[in-house]
Amino acid sequence: MIYSLFDHLPALPEVLLLIGACALMIFDLYVKHEGRGASAVFAQIVLALCAVATLFVDFGTRQHLYLFNGLFVVDHLANLLKLVCYLSVSAALVYSRSYLVERGMLRGEFMSLLLFSLLGMMVLISANSFLTVFLGLELMSLCLYALVALNRDSALSTEAAMKYFVLGALSSGLLLYGMSMIYGATETLVITEVAQRVARQAASAPDRTLLVFGLVFVVAGVAFKLGVVPFHMWIPDVYHGAPTPVTLIIGSGPKIAAFAMAVRLLVNGLPDLAPDWQQMLALLAILSIALGNITAIAQSNLKRMLAYSAIAHMGFMLLGLLSGYVGGNWLNRTDAYAGAVFYMVIYAVMTVGAFGMLIYLSHAGFECENLDDLKGLNRRHPWYAFLMLVIMFSLAGIPPTAGFYAKLVVFQAAVAAGHVWLAVAAVLLSLVGAFYYLRVVKLMYFDEPVAPSTVRAQPVGRLVLSANGLFLLLLGVLPQRLMEICAATFPALR
Repeated sequence: MIYSLFDHLPALPEVLLLIGACALMIFDLYVKHEGRGASAVFAQIVLALCAVATLFVDFGTRQHLYLFNGLFVVDHLANLLKLVCYLSVSAALVYSRSYLVERGMLRGEFMSLLLFSLLGMMVLISANSFLTVFLGLELMSLCLYALVALNRDSALSTEAAMKYFVLGALSSGLLLYGMSMIYGATETLVITEVAQRVARQAASAPDRTLLVFGLVFVVAGVAFKLGVVPFHMWIPDVYHGAPTPVTLIIGSGPKIAAFAMAVRLLVNGLPDLAPDWQQMLALLAILSIALGNITAIAQSNLKRMLAYSAIAHMGFMLLGLLSGYVGGNWLNRTDAYAGAVFYMVIYAVMTVGAFGMLIYLSHAGFECENLDDLKGLNRRHPWYAFLMLVIMFSLAGIPPTAGFYAKLVVFQAAVAAGHVWLAVAAVLLSLVGAFYYLRVVKLMYFDEPVAPSTVRAQPVGRLVLSANGLFLLLLGVLPQRLMEICAATFPALR
């Protein structure tokens, strides 16, 4: 068979990002200014080109395209999630530049590692083989380990990086072991072929036991990357110890990639084992929602509070992911999985906004990361207080914000799948969680300022932050178009 260059055109975004990341490393050698404005613009141009290429590829993609002998898949789901990752990384670059310059941490390595980490996310999102899953996962993770330790003079950052590295290596081992067992039972590494061979096996086949054991390890590996209970122990320490811009990155793009990995491995690869992995996800979901919301109440550090909040939100997302297969059929698939994708997109926007606000309110010699630091914010900076209010309302799931609709669609999916008790418990626990979000609003609007604070004059950052907050309001009022886009991604899932 003769291949032409156009056969690999759907992988153009990854190629552009790889070339751009390598070029940025060389380009930054000649940038002498400490602010590295030219490098930041270069990185943004690379992201813009990748976004244009992704939209171009998506326009020509009817359902799904397989490249490189089935190792790589391009479909509407992959393209949507990649676009969300581009936006997250672009916002992180805008928010973090002044923060890192003031602390002497803005080096070329930060932007290069960030782009290489994004490349890992993209490979993971489009993975159609156990090989590409592991390749994308490790490329993403190794870059993130280094970014957590970006502040070399901070013992807290170094400790967080070590914990992240050790536990991340352990989870990668669990995932690899699980995939090797599934490979042993199916004799293929390609995810779509795994699904076909599992479907052909009889329920009493000896290989089924091996498959279920492999499934347990795969779910454990996926659960770690999502940060759900009981594989959540790294989340609070890493969120707290990492520089706030790095925390923003870890809390957004990698979560999207981990969600895509869960869809590829479980929904695409092991649909005939859905009754097994749905039970596991149900347990992980309720434990995550309970522990995340209850423990967050006791936190006085905003980064740790948002870390436990992230654990709870991943539990809410799992409600959609576990509700696609009902009573031996996939009739609830589109609503459930579209709801899960919608939730992940909204969660990424909320996380970028929340940590972006903390970055924006911080300045040289002051880290805005404690609850008391937000006291009286409305009297000092009314517009930022309003944006933070919108973000907190959205995280709590209060209308008319996008977070309310996101929770609503996953609750509806759970009820439609017959998991009524799970949905009721999640609603009650979300009411518990509303307490610590509303506490932030109370501090901003009703408490006296502890100390005067100054906000950097950063027009671009102010504009992006404003758009971030208002976008949550817009999607709360008009969520239909994004929901339609999310629903259109699932004809590709078999």
